[in-house]
Amino acid sequence: MDYYFSTQLKNSTFNDAVSKTKEALKLEGFGVLTEIDIKATLKKKLDIDFYNYTILGACNPSLAHKALEAEDKIGTMLPCNVILQEKEKNTIEIAAVDPAASMQAVKNEALITVAETVREKLRKVIQNITK
Repeated sequence: MDYYFSTQLKNSTFNDAVSKTKEALKLEGFGVLTEIDIKATLKKKLDIDFYNYTILGACNPSLAHKALEAEDKIGTMLPCNVILQEKEKNTIEIAAVDPAASMQAVKNEALITVAETVREKLRKVIQNITK
């Protein structure tokens, strides 16, 4: 089982891909809590030149609340990460974690139900980016 879903945007700038991803997340009820620019961080901290790579920490508040009610330590796995990377000019891969796959270690039926709901919403996010 893959632990993520992904798609590619071709003929797109990195910034446009980030904007489209944020909009697709918003349409499924997610907000972006964190945005980590890996390229800038590696340059600043290690003086390493890296390609465009951003991690968006996305959260659907009502589903996060349900998950926390089902399993109080699940916050160690929140928020849901969505990455964007540009290894080839104007071709951006967008990938989202599959929460149902990442939470297999937790034996809690109520949590699995929430994770499956989040999984379907994140799949829609990834599908809607290329529309």
